[in-house]
Amino acid sequence: MRIDEEFRSLMLPLKKHERDQLEENIKEHGCRDPLVVWNDTLIDGHNRYEICTRNGIDYNTVTMEFNDREAVKDWIDKNQLGRRNITPDWTRYVIGRLYERTKKANDGSRGNQWTRATDQIDTSQTADRIAKDHGVAPATVKRAAKFAREVDASPELKQALVDRTPITKAKKQVRKRRVMEKIQEQEKLPESDATGKYRVVYADPPWKYTSGEQHSNEEQETVLGTHYPNMSTPEICELPIRDLCEGDAVCFLWTTSPMLPEGLQVLRSWGFTYKASMIWDKVKHNVGHYVSVRHEILLIGTRGSCTPDVRKLHDSVHTEERTEHSKKPEHFRNVIDEIYPIGKRVELFARRPVDGWDVWGNQI
Repeated sequence: MRIDEEFRSLMLPLKKHERDQLEENIKEHGCRDPLVVWNDTLIDGHNRYEICTRNGIDYNTVTMEFNDREAVKDWIDKNQLGRRNITPDWTRYVIGRLYERTKKANDGSRGNQWTRATDQIDTSQTADRIAKDHGVAPATVKRAAKFAREVDASPELKQALVDRTPITKAKKQVRKRRVMEKIQEQEKLPESDATGKYRVVYADPPWKYTSGEQHSNEEQETVLGTHYPNMSTPEICELPIRDLCEGDAVCFLWTTSPMLPEGLQVLRSWGFTYKASMIWDKVKHNVGHYVSVRHEILLIGTRGSCTPDVRKLHDSVHTEERTEHSKKPEHFRNVIDEIYPIGKRVELFARRPVDGWDVWGNQI
């Protein structure tokens, strides 16, 4: 009997208590279910085979015929979906890779080995066909395909599936790792001891935008990527800004009209409560989806008690023609310095050193 590691890797491993229970049942009642074999290669029953071989217990086999390895993989995936020990995340993963494999078969990218003509269906019907076979909606199949691609691209997520770790927890751990990698690509965040934490934070994050239609989920690397590695909203949220700040602190955070909800999300994640905003009227227009956009937004949030030290009310709108990409007018920093002259201050994603400020950024 030959063991194919690729075939075995397609199946969700049993937990220890499940495997122990299976071995106890086989010892008491024998191996009641036959092992499934293709061309002398085991394709189903790996745990039973190992238990029976180790304990000298007889087993039966049934041979199945397939045209190629891809057909075997399809059968393994479909066979798993009816099992009791499969988790919801693994089900989603299996349905997603079934969809991806079927699409490759239909567009010919599997190569000349693909010969199951009876299974050939129009690519546009792939999701409908798989959805009908497994009792889910076509949209669910497409979301599962995206999930499967994400898992296959991340060894951490794949291991989380195998370990049956909640995928949301695993994604958070992956995001944290990526944040630290991006920090290392630029430079370390400023360190601050307990007596020297920051009271004022000024930040212009390298937002990652969607492309194409306004409601598209496809991400693009913007021109900003030439200045900094673009960061997703969850990655920006994961930056350890809370640990750098005093209990009473203020944050000034740049965002754009399309990214306004994400800006508010980041503000909350960093531990600040939204209080007000300022508008930069850039005079020159940028193309937008609903309006011609000529402004950016500076969100203001506080933690604890941090009202301005100087009670001067500046105009909330400042008009100044934009110059080079992403460069913000010094007017706004001057306003911050004027109304918050007390305490340590840090600028995140800074473009240049500034007197009186600690700065973090790879343009310095």
